[in-house]
Amino acid sequence: MVPRSCSILLLFFFVFLAVSSSPAIAKKRQYKPCKQLVLYFHDVIYDGKNKGNATSLIVAAPEGSNLTTLAGDSHFGNIVVFDDPITLDNNFHSEPVGRAQGMYIYDTKNTYTAWLGFSFVFNSTDHKGSINFIGADPLMSKTRDISVVGGTGDFFMNRGVATLSTDAFEGNVYFRLRVDIKLYDCWY
Repeated sequence: MVPRSCSILLLFFFVFLAVSSSPAIAKKRQYKPCKQLVLYFHDVIYDGKNKGNATSLIVAAPEGSNLTTLAGDSHFGNIVVFDDPITLDNNFHSEPVGRAQGMYIYDTKNTYTAWLGFSFVFNSTDHKGSINFIGADPLMSKTRDISVVGGTGDFFMNRGVATLSTDAFEGNVYFRLRVDIKLYDCWY
């Protein structure tokens, strides 16, 4: 037999759990970014003829493919590494504020989708350090979100979300992404 005082405590505990998890009582948190940036990065894939202008390179391709042309309709199996300029506007010739460095892997057979892992490495007077990104990029969607998983310098341990949108593309050789970065976990 359970003593009466234990029964009352258990009853209060279960009532507390029921009330605290009730949607009517629980308030939805409204998050606001502690930092926000909009930047552009410009990717020029090496095609065998543009060595002086290229900022990315196909480093792996499906069997039978070459390393100067993206494979097939969806580019499935291609792995590209890049060192792209980051600018404050969408002009390729604007002064870079840093570099986007990392890779993307075309990972779906029947549509354009890539997996991204990269960093924005800043070298401007406004920002020092890096922001690190990772996630899936379903390229056919107008906007896509990827995770901001950390950073260094001015962005030490920052986390958040980056919304990507394709701002321009020229065939399989050039594309420009608009990156709207919202940081929700900032260490100052």
